[in-house]
Amino acid sequence: MKQNCKKKVTAAAAFLLMCPAVTSLFYAGRLSDHYYVRHGETLALSAALPITAERAAPQSQSQAERVSLRLFGIFPIKTAKIQKTDDIRLVPCGQPFGIRMLMEGIMVIGFGEITSPDGRCCPAASAGLQEGDIIRQVNGIAVTSTDQFRKIAETGDPLTLTILRGEENRTVCLTPVWDEASQCCRTGLWVRDSTAGIGTLTYYDPATGRFGGLGHPICDADTGECIPLASGEADAVTISGAVKGRAGLPGQLRGYFSAEEPLGRLERNCSCGLFGTMTAPPAAEDALPIAFKQEITLGEAVILSTVTGTEPQPYTIDIVSIDHTDDTRNMTIEVTDEALLEQTGGIVQGMSGSPILQDGRLIGAVTHVFVDDPTRGYGIFIETMYNAGAE
Repeated sequence: MKQNCKKKVTAAAAFLLMCPAVTSLFYAGRLSDHYYVRHGETLALSAALPITAERAAPQSQSQAERVSLRLFGIFPIKTAKIQKTDDIRLVPCGQPFGIRMLMEGIMVIGFGEITSPDGRCCPAASAGLQEGDIIRQVNGIAVTSTDQFRKIAETGDPLTLTILRGEENRTVCLTPVWDEASQCCRTGLWVRDSTAGIGTLTYYDPATGRFGGLGHPICDADTGECIPLASGEADAVTISGAVKGRAGLPGQLRGYFSAEEPLGRLERNCSCGLFGTMTAPPAAEDALPIAFKQEITLGEAVILSTVTGTEPQPYTIDIVSIDHTDDTRNMTIEVTDEALLEQTGGIVQGMSGSPILQDGRLIGAVTHVFVDDPTRGYGIFIETMYNAGAE
């Protein structure tokens, strides 16, 4: 009897000792290694269990501040970097905008065989080119359009291509071959030099004149690769309607470019969105403070989006999960607004960039829809998007 009782006490003690360790490991995978805090404030984390942030020592004046995150103020979770910053205020937008982009080079989107005197072949594929490659130069000359590349290839001269593959610059040698069908020299390449589309403006920064939109990159429709931006413009758009989304088939906004003068100039396309400078900015007095990731809570929020005409409207959502560690898919959101569900079925293509507001602060932007459930999708933290646009 005493032996059984002793075993139970030992097991209970082991369980109690393991619980904090397991919980600390859980939070270590959920909490970030880096947080922003306003000058004069300290880091406060919203979690189901109390987590304290105690200054790690020793620290020199030149080092960024580091804090030790602890469960119940006792059990260590991880060390995080704290970066002090001023209060940031941005104007939330929600208006649709048209995107016209010229690539920095031309993108390989596919290959085709040609009929040479020696039979069917594809010189480009044989040379080792791949879909998604960006051709920057031909024989040392910058390439700016598909038409320019076609004319160079038609000479039949050997080509030395400078390409970008991922983040690596490479050199590829390619010799065009005579094509019996078109009666000229060809490479077998399918290439693209520009793209266009519709998205949603997220914010305008009165302090810099810059704007951010989409919350995700503009990628090529065929290769899925992020398009390197050479130049582009943001144009006014009128939304004429929406194709309602349903499980397995995302919907989309339909619209048309509705003004001759551009809204602004596009300057950067990256994983966190599309950024540029605005020529017709909104009123600076409409700016709201932003919330840093640790200040965002689960529960009700609002998105600003335009699903008809040109003026954004507020729609209610729920934030159902928050991930401090993911690069861009930081929040999972669910549309609860009956009017939006009736009009669009939830989140549709073209709504990317719709600002998310909570408690009078700008907290992020809508980025993706769940293909199997259009009422749900992802959002990016506004601090992530803002910092990418400021680079």
